[in-house]
Amino acid sequence: MARAHLSRRSLLAAGSAAAVAIGAASASPSAAAAKPTDDTVGTPAEALRRLQAGNRRFTSGHGRHPHQGLDDLHRLAAGQHPFAVTVGCADSRVAPEVLFDQGLGDLFDNRVAGNIVDDLLLGSIEFAVEEFGSLLIVVLGHERCGAITATIDAIHSGGTAPGHIGTIVDSLRPVVEPVLSQPGDPVENAVRANIAAQVRALSARSTIIAEKVHQGALRVVGARYDLDNGVVSLLA
Repeated sequence: MARAHLSRRSLLAAGSAAAVAIGAASASPSAAAAKPTDDTVGTPAEALRRLQAGNRRFTSGHGRHPHQGLDDLHRLAAGQHPFAVTVGCADSRVAPEVLFDQGLGDLFDNRVAGNIVDDLLLGSIEFAVEEFGSLLIVVLGHERCGAITATIDAIHSGGTAPGHIGTIVDSLRPVVEPVLSQPGDPVENAVRANIAAQVRALSARSTIIAEKVHQGALRVVGARYDLDNGVVSLLA
């Protein structure tokens, strides 16, 4: 079925106009110069290997901190081409560009407490996949997640979380509650269950994502970040 193409220009028109007004005196780089010239990737497998290599650099203390200079900022002003999309937690310790040793224009980050894929987040992810041709989606959970812990506390106490935090708890409850009877650490079990649930939700709820995965143009993976050593591990 034909699907109307959503233009980046139409969605970001207001922001573009403001940028022109503020920076009218600056020369605009050409669109052809917007893509990075090094570490380019052409397949989902290459995209995943690039992230894994970056995490190894980060954990070994040999980060390159690529694409983070003023020249990169100017180059990317003409357009972005992120090779991967991350669906991560808003936790201040879980910054994808740092963990994967990437830079400006490399990753299309989507972060919310509990790394929950709701309709707004799904639309953001679909936009990146459609508009920029990103090759990989990484659902990035982490140990000792506060949103997961708050959900477990609410289930055990029978209470409710204050304010809009309750929305997060209500979203996580169907994922967390079934694993509370399993042996082992309940928070860790729930973190892993939530990563797997959000991975499944991406293809189950999005025709755009499902089609590209079927075509081999996109891969969706789940990963867990260890706060103690910085290692990001893929979940089977």
